[in-house]
Amino acid sequence: MRDSLLPERFLFRFSVPCRYREQPWTDKGTKLSETYRLVSFAELEDAATPADVRAAWSEAGLAFSVRTQGKRQTPWCRAERPEDSDGLQVWIDTRDVHNVHRASRFCHRFLFMPLGGGPRRDRPVAEPLAIHRAKEPPRPIRPGLLRVRSEKRIDGYVLEAFVPAEALIGFDPTEHPRLGFTYAVTDRELGEQTLSVGSPMPYQEDPSLWATLELVR
Repeated sequence: MRDSLLPERFLFRFSVPCRYREQPWTDKGTKLSETYRLVSFAELEDAATPADVRAAWSEAGLAFSVRTQGKRQTPWCRAERPEDSDGLQVWIDTRDVHNVHRASRFCHRFLFMPLGGGPRRDRPVAEPLAIHRAKEPPRPIRPGLLRVRSEKRIDGYVLEAFVPAEALIGFDPTEHPRLGFTYAVTDRELGEQTLSVGSPMPYQEDPSLWATLELVR
C-alpha cells in the first residue's frame, strides 16, 4: 500500500523530447525506430507498461506509433462507442499552458483505434474527440484529414497515426517548440497506460495534468 494518497507522477512536471523526422508519414505509415520512443513514467508507480509508444514531428505535423504486447484477446473497438474502445488517445496543447484546468481552443484530443471501422469493424479508425469542460473547442477538421493504419500481431497490434499541422490550431514549431501533451493507451485486457498521471485524476480534461513534449532536432 502506498503511503501517499496522490500518485507519484502528480508530484512532478515532466518534459520529454520528440525528435524531428523530415517525412513522418508515408503511404506505408510511419516506421519509427527506437530513437523516437517516448520514455514511460508509469514505473514511478510500479505500473505495467504493455505498450511501446513513439512520436516524431515535422512542420507537416505529428506522427505516433504504438506496439502492444501480451494480449490474448482481440482489441475491443467500436466506432459508435469511441471513448469506451481500446486504442490510443492523445491530448495536445499547442501553447503548453499548465496553469489552467480547462482546455482552450489550442487544446486537441484525438482517438486512434486499430479496429472498429467499416461494415465489418475490421478497419482502423481516426477521429477528433471533444474535451469535457473545455472553455472553447478547436475548430472542426475535415473528414479524412487524420491518418491511421494498423497491423495485427500474434500478441497484440501495431497502430500508426498522423495528425497533420492543419488539424492543430496554433501549431508553429519555430515559435512554440513546446507542446502540452499526454497520451493514454487504453486496453480492456491490459489496462490503461498514460504518460502523465492516469485515472482517477481527471487528465482527460485538465491541461495542468499534462506533460510537455519538446520538439527537438
